Amino acid sequence: MFNRRKNEPQKLCSDYYLRPYAGWIERRKKKFKAAAERLSGGGRLKDFASGHEYFGLHRDSGGWVLREWAPNAEQIFLVGDFNGWRELPEFKLRKIEEWGVWELRLLSHEVNHGDHYLLKVYWPGGSGLRIPAYCRYTVQDDNTKLFSAMVWNPEKPYKFKHKSPSKSTNLFIYESHIGMAQEEPKVGSFREYTEKILPRIAAAGYNTIELMAIMNHPYYGSFGYHVANFFSIASRFGTPDEFKELVDTAHGMGLRVIMDLVHSHAVRNEQEGLARLDGTRTLYFHEGGRGEHPGWDSLLFDYGKDGVIHFLLSNCRFWLDEYRLDGFRFDGVTSMLYKHHGLGKAFTAYLDYFNDDVDEDAYTYLALANSVIHEVNKDAITIAEDVSGMPGLGAPVQDGGCGFDFRLAMGVTDYWF
Repeated sequence: MFNRRKNEPQKLCSDYYLRPYAGWIERRKKKFKAAAERLSGGGRLKDFASGHEYFGLHRDSGGWVLREWAPNAEQIFLVGDFNGWRELPEFKLRKIEEWGVWELRLLSHEVNHGDHYLLKVYWPGGSGLRIPAYCRYTVQDDNTKLFSAMVWNPEKPYKFKHKSPSKSTNLFIYESHIGMAQEEPKVGSFREYTEKILPRIAAAGYNTIELMAIMNHPYYGSFGYHVANFFSIASRFGTPDEFKELVDTAHGMGLRVIMDLVHSHAVRNEQEGLARLDGTRTLYFHEGGRGEHPGWDSLLFDYGKDGVIHFLLSNCRFWLDEYRLDGFRFDGVTSMLYKHHGLGKAFTAYLDYFNDDVDEDAYTYLALANSVIHEVNKDAITIAEDVSGMPGLGAPVQDGGCGFDFRLAMGVTDYWF
């Protein structure tokens, strides 16, 4: 350990070679602090990260309320099984906020469990059917192969029976894909995984399960990494209640459950995803070339927009609140951190981590996400899947770090490939 200078972050006194970049680290620390104070209004970040409780379709004392953020929209209608998929005046949303929030209130009997629905959005020069951004359950039609939102409000919702196991500093992780976990040549289900796979994982001595492909993705071959609906489970595996049962059963066996969280990019799909939800490409994503990943054929979030930060931070909290998950492995962190996404880049010196190629908005977002997650659940596990070796990924946010508990050094496995 080197001698610590006055007001010097802990990270610098454990790594002398970071001292030339102290100014960069201090700037990142200040950027995080300013963002946290602005977004929280001096309160708790986890309270800001509650968009899933406001947006989307919810029951309330008067029946149902639906809200959507769509600043460029001129008109929005709710269409579905309950109105014959017609654009009726009583199902027209009204704009309640100048910054683009739309709302519709309905009586309890007007929408029912199992109903399919979409938004018909009109914008200058066009229109389209869209799935609400905060939709909690999407399903695919067997015949048309198109996705729609589904009302999930069962008469007897699943009730959790078990508490999450105590946090362990020694993780023994079983990484798994629900659809590929069965011996039969088919897409497996949550129910089959619960009954057949969980007992084998527990018997083998693992203490943590990492699940791939939980968030809804239209293309099965993407392994779950081209996400369209960030608040919906992948319905090809089963229902929200069946996933809750899986997590709860795992907890009862002494297994903690984390999932791969894909906040690094999103599908281009328009009806299924966030792309052009209100007719613009830039509602959630960067404009132009910066908004497109050349290697993944996907769209890239603009982490400098408060609306995007609100959406993603709320997504972190949602999976902890709704499904009682024990944490996340953040996918594609290298792509998030650098404007070049790490493509064709060899990281050989500290200068590679402290220059204008770093997306400091993304760095700030990751620090905010870790803060929210650990504020909601102090025992939650967060893992950064990273190739680059960015210094500070696991350092405390108050020292200018991102606050991850662990880093998965993907560069090593890439060499094995």
